[in-house]
Amino acid sequence: MLTRRDVMFTAALAAMLPAWEHAQADVPQSPLDKLFAQFVDEMLQRVPERATSLGLDVGARAALRGKLHEESLDAIKQDKKDTARRLAELRAIDRAKLTGLDVSSYDTVMFTLQVDDEAGRLFDYGTGSARSPYVLSQLTGAYQSVPDFLDTQHPLKTVTDAEDYLARIGDFARLMDQELEVFQHDASAGVVPPDFIIDKTLAQMNALLSAAPESSVIVTSITRRAAAASLPAQARYPARALSGYKALVLPALQRQADALRDARTHASREAGVERLPKGADFYGLGLKSYTTSSMPPAEIHKTGLELVTSLSADIDTALQKQGMKDGSVGQRLAALAADKRYVYDDTDEGKDKLIADLNKKVAVMQGKLPEKFDTRPKVTVQIRRVPKAIEAGAPGGYYQRGALDGSRPGAYYINLRDTAEWPSWSLPTLTYHEAIPGHHLQISLAQETPGLPLIRKMVGFSGYAEGWALYAEQLAVEMGMYDDDSLGHIGQLQASLFRAVRLVVDSGIHAMGWSRDKAVDYYVDTLGEKRTAAVTEVERYCVWPGQACSYMIGKLVWLRLRARAKAALGARFDIKKFHDAGLLSGSLPLDVLDGVIAEYQVAAK
Repeated sequence: MLTRRDVMFTAALAAMLPAWEHAQADVPQSPLDKLFAQFVDEMLQRVPERATSLGLDVGARAALRGKLHEESLDAIKQDKKDTARRLAELRAIDRAKLTGLDVSSYDTVMFTLQVDDEAGRLFDYGTGSARSPYVLSQLTGAYQSVPDFLDTQHPLKTVTDAEDYLARIGDFARLMDQELEVFQHDASAGVVPPDFIIDKTLAQMNALLSAAPESSVIVTSITRRAAAASLPAQARYPARALSGYKALVLPALQRQADALRDARTHASREAGVERLPKGADFYGLGLKSYTTSSMPPAEIHKTGLELVTSLSADIDTALQKQGMKDGSVGQRLAALAADKRYVYDDTDEGKDKLIADLNKKVAVMQGKLPEKFDTRPKVTVQIRRVPKAIEAGAPGGYYQRGALDGSRPGAYYINLRDTAEWPSWSLPTLTYHEAIPGHHLQISLAQETPGLPLIRKMVGFSGYAEGWALYAEQLAVEMGMYDDDSLGHIGQLQASLFRAVRLVVDSGIHAMGWSRDKAVDYYVDTLGEKRTAAVTEVERYCVWPGQACSYMIGKLVWLRLRARAKAALGARFDIKKFHDAGLLSGSLPLDVLDGVIAEYQVAAK
């Protein structure tokens, strides 16, 4: 899944990677380095959008800036062959002869290739991975990703950039027709989204089809940015973009909508993927891909239920101490969220105060970091408001990496379109998750770690990163950040409960036969959330089987590895050294992280 955080990640890399490649040109390369460099180049050629996102569509790769990737059935078949070939090439390197970071890098790339190769061999639907079975949905498909990509990642500073942008409009239509080919192939095998997913997808497509073409992002983006860059031919670009959008893109989108509408007549209401060909295998491999662990669905479900019970009991106790004794935990949490005493004024002054209060919390945490961390990021972090111009459609929050040289701090942006969305007691945990000791600390340390090959900077793992951020929430408790903030601690417990509910609901849908409505009811009853929010969450799980489980599973693995190291080392255990071991190897599959921590234990004895 490409999140706003991923977008910010690629934007930061765009500035550093060309220089990185140049610096590597004079460095002697091992066979593993050369193979990884080959893999990177192949991936960039295969997905030109990635080259653009990373700022690598320059020089010999300049032609990639005017292209989008291929998504035809033939292209997917070729991807499967290429994955199998890369896997064989990596296996030809003797792992036993590797040392240091090369070992974890080898294992990390091996894991990714093995999972994708297994998916390619098992499933004749989707796009060749186990991340989503549906090429078209409310969350997948070029119709909803390409306009944002062109607007936010395709550079538009020169006439060549503008011509490449226009070329990509034509490629956009071609890509959608290729997706349609895959969709129809899959539908013939009974692989179509549930009817409620099709309904939401059609609603999004119809909104695009019915909107005035000149108001589309594709047209307004080139109009605005060409003018800002004072391009010589700027006056012609809006008309050319509009012509391409109307003549090519909209007809292709209409063809997709027509196919979805036809599929809707025989779509199932079953939410899970077990109804699909080899559906149980798809879910199992999806879990492995997202969580990077080997925990089976039944164990995930059981673990989630146990955590919901224990966390609900903890929240019940905490709420009773606040005098809130009536109603279920979910009902009391809903009442607490609606209490106006804990909502900042929905004014610019109130929002400025909210930001200022959170930056103060970061400053306090910054002073406490030496208690738990020997290695700390060189770059600082700030909390900022999502710009007003984009807050209506922007996500709730996202993290932006700082500059490698420390010239620009890291930042997490919080969407303050309505302060009622953020009761004050929920904000500390969000801050520790997104900033320090969460994503900012973890991502910045990986960015500042020397020796990681480029391919490792291009690949990240949700189980590791989101697991760390949840572990960081717990670490904040251990560091005393809630000693004088009992309501804030309720917020931390609720955030953990939310991730536990995800375990139950995701596995319930895809392995236990839960319906969409049952999942929504459980979500609402347990968390006290509004039904509209629950529907959005649950329908996300239907399209990305397993992804929602990566957060809590990752946290549990971090906690388990810490407990194992403490038991093995006794008085020699140093939490600072444990954190260094886990963070200075970059983002890893959780099973690889297990091995890295095991090596740390041996070295520490």
